[in-house]
Amino acid sequence: MKILVTGATGNIGRMVVEHLVRLGADDIRALSNHPERTAFPPEVEVVRGYLKRPSSLPAAFEGVERMYLAPVLETVTEVVDLAHRAGVEQIVDLSGDDTTSWQPIAQAVEKSGVAWTHLYTGEFMENTTGWADQIRATGEVREPYPDSADARIAMDDIARVAATVLFGDGHLGRTYNLTGPETLTRAEYLQLLGDALGRKLSFVTVSPEEYTAMLEPTMGDFVQWYITALEARVPRPQAATTTVADLTGHTTKFSDWAAANVHLFR
Repeated sequence: MKILVTGATGNIGRMVVEHLVRLGADDIRALSNHPERTAFPPEVEVVRGYLKRPSSLPAAFEGVERMYLAPVLETVTEVVDLAHRAGVEQIVDLSGDDTTSWQPIAQAVEKSGVAWTHLYTGEFMENTTGWADQIRATGEVREPYPDSADARIAMDDIARVAATVLFGDGHLGRTYNLTGPETLTRAEYLQLLGDALGRKLSFVTVSPEEYTAMLEPTMGDFVQWYITALEARVPRPQAATTTVADLTGHTTKFSDWAAANVHLFR
């Protein structure tokens, strides 16, 4: 069974390949726009291609039965149509529900005619590295909603689920809502990072307007959607699911992730 992993030099795609190897998959094709950056075992076939350049994909799809689809919105319809014409039998996509901007990926996959499995995710634990500069410089994080709460997931857990689904059976037509194992407020995430660092960190509450001014240079028009979503998580925290553990037998707590990645904040 040939399995194609797209975005294989991206953070999650790379981990999907690694987990497939650990599971014993022996016919893995890794798609990368930069094959020279890969360091996979020799049994992994690395091919050049880019989801944003569909003309580069037909050869990569040849003989593929199952594929992991990295989240690229711009060309998803053309990509999944190519997969369908090539005879791909199952697409496992990383996307999101209708409250996210990633829902069009799931919709395109369903319309393609290829059997599917959706992996829905929210915030990644890795997104807390956006605080790293503030933490290093001041020991503070300045945001408007300390009680905004979600159940962040480690990228490695997403990749492990994707590999499990790709290499296993019984997942067709299923949508898996993936979260971390616990719902925490943003203030609690910061406290756990402080525990990992061995220092006290402070959450400084600022106005939404000040936070908007901080984020606009890098986030542009997306910033207002992001701040509105943070505010919505105050009265309606994201509930944690057990899906990752149910599918793989393990899920990563934020305290463990922080301890393993503390160097990113020093």
